[in-house]
Amino acid sequence: MPPIRSRSSRNSTEQEGRISLALKAIKNNEIATIREVARHFDVPRSTLRRRLRGVKDRATSRANSHKLTETEEETLEKWIFSMDSRGGAPRHSTVREMADLLLQHRGNTPPISVGENWVTNFVRRHPTLSSRFSRRYNYERAQCEDPKVIGEWFNLVQKTVLEFGIDPDDIYNFDETGFAMGLTATAKVITRSDYYGRRSLLQPGNREWVTAIECTNASGWALPPCVIFKGKNYIESWFDNLRKGWRLEVSPNGWTSDEIGLRWLEKLFIPSTTSRTKGRYRLLILDGHGSHLIPKFDEICAENNIIPICMPPHSSHLLQPLDVGCFAALKRSYGRFVETKMRNGTNHVDKLDFLDVYPIARDEAFKSDTIKNSFAATGLVPFSPDRVISKLDVQLRTPTPLRAGVANQA
Repeated sequence: MPPIRSRSSRNSTEQEGRISLALKAIKNNEIATIREVARHFDVPRSTLRRRLRGVKDRATSRANSHKLTETEEETLEKWIFSMDSRGGAPRHSTVREMADLLLQHRGNTPPISVGENWVTNFVRRHPTLSSRFSRRYNYERAQCEDPKVIGEWFNLVQKTVLEFGIDPDDIYNFDETGFAMGLTATAKVITRSDYYGRRSLLQPGNREWVTAIECTNASGWALPPCVIFKGKNYIESWFDNLRKGWRLEVSPNGWTSDEIGLRWLEKLFIPSTTSRTKGRYRLLILDGHGSHLIPKFDEICAENNIIPICMPPHSSHLLQPLDVGCFAALKRSYGRFVETKMRNGTNHVDKLDFLDVYPIARDEAFKSDTIKNSFAATGLVPFSPDRVISKLDVQLRTPTPLRAGVANQA
């Protein structure tokens, strides 16, 4: 059954048809004057005059509410496709942020921004886009380590490397890890044989959080880290013995943020890697948590020939080189040095102590062979998906119900 149109909609369509016939009559000189044409086809003379001047019908013209031009909307659409293909399908808020970023490039004062519901209308105007809920990839399913999901990840990596001609030595892994500043590591200890349970180790007591942003390269080297302390202001003494190239940041809780991630990209990653790049493009592998791929981050990457791609959720223990080969060793080493300080009489580990211990622990964990082995163990360099897929458990399956006849025979 065809949809029922309102009377106003039918009248509008009929009038538009009469206007088209009237314009055709004028073009073919079938009727001498606009007055006669308007009377003959029963359309307003003012409308005919506007159409002859090139003014389009309101129904087919671009609405004033379309803040972006057609070219800008095409750019935004391509960006969404690109994000989706790299494992980072954007949220509504992220698309809105990217639209505002495109508007900012016009240089208007004050800057223009799109409204709260603009993204919903944008998706409706573009049949190639769809708004849907993300699928929860829960812990139980992650435990099953679905080979299909992992296989799709390796297909994405291979496609990206081939498409952009990325040299294996231009592949990087970026992630952050956190420390409770004064906690020692768990360790094997020698105790009496009749003791059951785990022995406790004394802790220096400071559990203030500190985050380190680390990045390694497949050829076996690591960029200088970015250390994020909890605080509002920088202390001059932090920089006294700071190693060359290291960055210090502060945040209210000692965690990273979008702004810190952008500064890391611009001030540390790009300067540290540009001169060492063998090909034209660099591949930056990161996890799918947080908001690493915010529009501004992605824009800076595009301007500097950096291709960021996201791993599937809950897969970093399999696919992220830093998690597989470096972070566990780093935390063990750091915890051991904290324990040594504690045995030597230190009862409180502060930020200066952290800056004293962390570089030594990092030197132990980030050896060249360890970094290379971590990329190899995750199947990235050399490219070998079977190194990961062959270790996976059987994927979750939904049992096929027995047919009635088969059930009866059973």
